[in-house]
Formats: sequence, C-alpha cells, structure tokens
Amino acid sequence: MNAAGQIAVRFADPRFLWLLLIALPALAGLFYWSWRVKQTLIRLFISSRLLPDLLVGVSPRRQLFRLALLAAALTGVLLALARPQWGFAWEQAKQKGLDIIVAMDTSRSMLAQDAAPNRLEKAKLAVLDLVRQARSDRLGLVAFAGTAFLQTPLTLDDQAFRQGVEALNAGIIAQGGTALSAAIRAALTAFEKGEDNHKVLVLFTDGEDHDAEGDTLAAAKEAAQAGMRIFTVGVGTAAGELLRVRDDQGNYSFVKDEDGNVVKSHLNEKLLRQIATEANGFYLPLQGADPMATLYARGLAPLPKTDATTRLTRVYQERYHWFLAFAVACLLLEFLLPESSRSRRANGTASPARAALQKTAAALCFLLAAWTARASPSSAFRDYQSGDYKGAFDEYNRLSQQNTNDYRLHYDAGAAAYGAKQLDKAEKQFNATLASPGVVPDLLTQEHTYYNLGNTLYRLGEPLPEPDKKEERWNQAIDSYTQALRLNTNDADAKNNLAYVKQKLEELKRQEQQQQQQNKQQQNQKNNQDQQKQQDQQNQQQQNQQQQSAQQNQQNGPDKKQEEKKRQQEQAKKDQEKQQQQAQAAQGEQKEPQPQEGQQVAAGQMTPEEARELLAEQKDDEKTLIFAPENQPVKTQTGKIKDW
Repeated sequence: MNAAGQIAVRFADPRFLWLLLIALPALAGLFYWSWRVKQTLIRLFISSRLLPDLLVGVSPRRQLFRLALLAAALTGVLLALARPQWGFAWEQAKQKGLDIIVAMDTSRSMLAQDAAPNRLEKAKLAVLDLVRQARSDRLGLVAFAGTAFLQTPLTLDDQAFRQGVEALNAGIIAQGGTALSAAIRAALTAFEKGEDNHKVLVLFTDGEDHDAEGDTLAAAKEAAQAGMRIFTVGVGTAAGELLRVRDDQGNYSFVKDEDGNVVKSHLNEKLLRQIATEANGFYLPLQGADPMATLYARGLAPLPKTDATTRLTRVYQERYHWFLAFAVACLLLEFLLPESSRSRRANGTASPARAALQKTAAALCFLLAAWTARASPSSAFRDYQSGDYKGAFDEYNRLSQQNTNDYRLHYDAGAAAYGAKQLDKAEKQFNATLASPGVVPDLLTQEHTYYNLGNTLYRLGEPLPEPDKKEERWNQAIDSYTQALRLNTNDADAKNNLAYVKQKLEELKRQEQQQQQQNKQQQNQKNNQDQQKQQDQQNQQQQNQQQQSAQQNQQNGPDKKQEEKKRQQEQAKKDQEKQQQQAQAAQGEQKEPQPQEGQQVAAGQMTPEEARELLAEQKDDEKTLIFAPENQPVKTQTGKIKDW
C-alpha cells in the first residue's frame, strides 16, 4: 500500500515554460499584425460609406474575447507539455547496487595543508563526489585514527551519509595515531552477514601507518579472503608538509614528537599500493579534475551488482490532463462563439430562447459529467491515493454491488479496506475477487489477490488471544502465500512474507510448548507442596504423640526421671575427664624434652630434628600453592609514541 505524500507542485519538463514566455508575446504580435492587415484590405476593397452597414452587429469585444480564448488555449497546451505534477506517493523501488564502506582517516596528519584547504577537507569533498556517482549503492562510513569505529551504517539515505561525513573532524577520535589495520577490520565487520552483495572498501588516507606494516597487510589479506575489495585513495603529497594545529584562540603551533622535533607528514604511496594489491583493488591519488569519476568508472562500476536493495522514491501524480482539457474547452468556445449576433437577430425572437436552451443543455451536460466523474472508479482511486481509504472503500464497495461481475472493483475495495484497517471487509472482498469468474484468465490479479489475502489473514490472526485461532489464521495466510508463489515463483515479497509467517508460527508453537511445560512444572510443584504439607502434618502428629507419651511417663514413673538425671550426670563427668586427659596430652607434647646425645628414642617416635625438617618441607610445599595473578601487567610500549 502506498502512502500518499503532501502536495508539491513541480514541472517534469520545464523547458516549455520558457517557450510559453516567448509564445504569448509572439501570438499577441501576430494577432495585432493580422488585424492591421485586415483593416488595410477592408479599406482597399470596400467604400468607407458602405463599411458601417456591412459591420452591423460585429462586436469588437467579441473579437478580442475570441483572441483571448486562442491565447488561453495555447497557454493550456504549453502547460500540459511541461507536465505539471502535484501530489506524490512513496513507493519502494528495487534497484541494483553495491555495498560500499568509506573509511576516512581523521588523524592529525590529515590537517597537513599540502592539499588545499587541508587533507581532511579535501577528502571529505571527494567523498561527497563519490556519493553523486554511487546513486544506487548503499554507503557506510568508518572513521579511524588510533582506533576505528562505524560512524554511519550501510544506508541508501544519502542525506544521513552526508551528515556523517560533515561531522568528521581531526578530534572525533580521542586516541591519536593512525591504525590502518583497525580501519580495515572495522569495515569488514560493518557488512551484514549472509549478504551476497559485493563488499567494497574505499580507504581515504595519507598512508602514514603507525601499526606494524605486516599487521596492516595481514588485515588486507583477511579482507580479501572474506571477499572484500579495497581501493585506496592517497591524500597529500610525497614531499609532505609540516603539521600545524590551531588552538582555541586561533593561533597555530607545530606538532612535535617526544624528542621535541617538528613532525613532517608524507604520503606513503608504497604502502597504499600494497594494501590495494593484496585486496584485489588499485591505488588512486586524489589529484586531477574528477578522481572519483575515474574510481567509480574503472573500479566500482564493472563489479557485479545485486537487486537486493530498495529505495523509497517519490512518484508524482501527472496533472497535465487538466490543462489540456482547458485548452480544448477554449478552442471549442472560440469556434462556437460568432463575431456578431446578426445571424441570430435575423432568425427572429425564437433565437434567444434557443440559445438559452442550448446553454442550459450544455450546463447540464457539464454537471452530469462532473457527477459521473465524482461517482466513478477514478474518484475512488483519487481518494485512495490521497489517503482517504474509508471513502475509497465506500465508493468501491458501492460500485461492486452495482456491478457484481467486475472482479477489479472487489479487488480495489479489498485494498482500500486493508488500508482503512477494516480487515474483515478486506478478507470478504478478496475472497469475492477470487470467486468471480472473470478473474480466471487474469493470473496477475489472482497472484496479487492471494498475496494481499495472506497479509490480511496474518493481520487478522495477530491480535487474537487464543493460540488455536491465531494458528488457524496464520495457516490460512501460509496457504494464500503458497498460492501466490505458484502463480508467480519470482515474487520476492511473497517469499519473504511466507518465511516470516512460518517463523512466527514456529515461535507460537514453541511458546505453547513452553507454556505447557510451565503448567506441568507448576502442577508438579503443587503436588510436591501437597505432599510436603501431608508430611508436615504427619510429623506434627508424631510430635503430639511423643509429647503425650512423655506426659504419661512423667505421671506414671517419677523414678525413671531420677534415673535419667543420674545417667546424664555420669555422662557429663566422663566427658569432663576425657577433656582433661586431652589437655594434659597436649601440654606434654609441647614440653617434650629433647633427648640427650646418646639417648635412644622409643620406637615409633619422632626426634625434634625430624619434626623441624618435616615442618620446613611443609613450608616449601605451601610456597608452591601460591598462584600467579590472572591479569598480566600491561606491557609498556617500546619506541616513540606517535599520536599524529
């Protein structure tokens, strides 16, 4: 369904408007010249005294009005040729294109002014030129310096991509330096997985890479293995330029390294050629009149393109027929309007009545034509295009009831009802379309009807709370999409919708299974709780029985109570004696005298020296149990730090 846009007046061929500025004065001059010639000829062939009698009833005003009608007719024709258009609708147009990632170097070395106004600004202008060349391609933007990130994902929106390019500056990435390998890998991850479209990276940089050259070339090889081509664009000159930066006060200062030396940045064309060669591309210096046209013509245009991309385009409504009808009406009126009323006076008094009758009949004809145009499929189609889906449905429905054999009216009524969110009525109209005998030879309308019916059935089932009814509606939608694909196997929209509804149906079935499992688990938990409750009740009953038996024992046997008390005292006494013996044994081990020289040690006992050695060994074993920390210390960077 196309959404109607707001009114916008334009001319598809405005050259005829310039012709209109020339044609009207020329026509006025021609009329004046013909009138002068006519007056001269009249004076030559007709006597001046007879001239008033011959011109009785001739009205100069009518002559001027007829000339004005001719001029208006010419204006209407030229305006119709200019193809006036107002009102438009958004439509998705499929087109073939590439997926292009533009990687822009935003390091401080891009501020060198060996390319006016500086390297970065010149590269940004070149990227905008590339946008004009790649009209049907998807573009994405990666900014990089010491690291890289995706500034703008792949998009067909030229305005969004331009805003991303214009937002680039030398301080957009905090980490200084130039890491070409990071830019290549970030561009590689920016492409969508599973896409068969050709992957292209256009790298704008001065080539002053602070990574290891081997790492950069390895990243280029990885990109080539993944099917990505890299085209490098060198910005700057090989002679180089001293780097200068401007502070907040507008003062310039030179960039210096750690040793205090002024930094001079050079274009590294050798590395850029190596990167492009490794990734099946080529190197192009940013020089000449139009380098981006050369890049696109030689490198990008020959690559195979896919038709997977879509773009929203404005389709303007042609309105030339109004101006053409105005021109025809002016010509007819000029033809029917006489220069004088003399002939009507000669016919007698009935002539004015006849003229009035003719005017009335003409007016009635115009009103009838207007009413017919109002109550016609064209008026309903205008309502549909303007977004008045309910009014369009009412008109189409009324016309379909008058002409029940016209399947096209049922189809249009179903489309209007779908746009008005009246899904039940849309389903009824689409079924009526398929049931009409006239639709049998029209395979295209059948395919469209099945497709729209599938959309309607899916929307009808989506809000239903009952899973069974929802599943029934979605199965009907799957059948409709299948019928549409049988009629047209190349219908990509029907394929996508069929796969989508099948996926939603599988998700619904999984949800039902999960719900059943949850219900089963809840039932099991409830059963367990009931069993636990019964067990607690049984335990409580046992405790009550024990308490009752204890009370009976207290009442029936006080001697047993004394015996139990005596038994507990004896057990406590034995435990106390045992603790004293253990304490004495521990004190004896601590104050064990060392044997004298020559004194023998009883068998099974350990000498103090052996005990000390054993303790030392245990200490060594304890040292081996200390683990090193998992987080290794950060290695300090060797060499000079480069942040430009």
